[in-house]
Amino acid sequence: MNITAAAAIAFAVAAVGVIGFQVALALGVPWGSYAMGGAFPGTFPPRMRVAALGQAVLLAGTVAIVLSRAGLVLPAWSGAVGWLIWAVVAIAAAAVVLNAITPSAGERRLWVPVAAVMLVSSLVVALTAA
Repeated sequence: MNITAAAAIAFAVAAVGVIGFQVALALGVPWGSYAMGGAFPGTFPPRMRVAALGQAVLLAGTVAIVLSRAGLVLPAWSGAVGWLIWAVVAIAAAAVVLNAITPSAGERRLWVPVAAVMLVSSLVVALTAA
């Protein structure tokens, strides 16, 4: 396995964890203190549950972009996602910053490392994919 594939898989694994967390929030699991700066401790209100599902869908899209750029899925898309991979890198960088400055200590401890893995792995794919 080459570095590009390994990085893409690392991104996908981290993102699937975040997707699972977002889906759990949408289903009413009381983890709100670990998301959105802890503004909604406990169970998310209905509008935030919808937002959590939206975030899960967007994250799934980033997984498709990263895996495609690495040539692991949807090989016909690999060239077309050449610029989109940079959008994923930018989103991951923003996630690191936003999770680092959140007022929720639990959110920082949980998500900064995950966001950092997603940033580094997406950057590796962006820089090394053919």
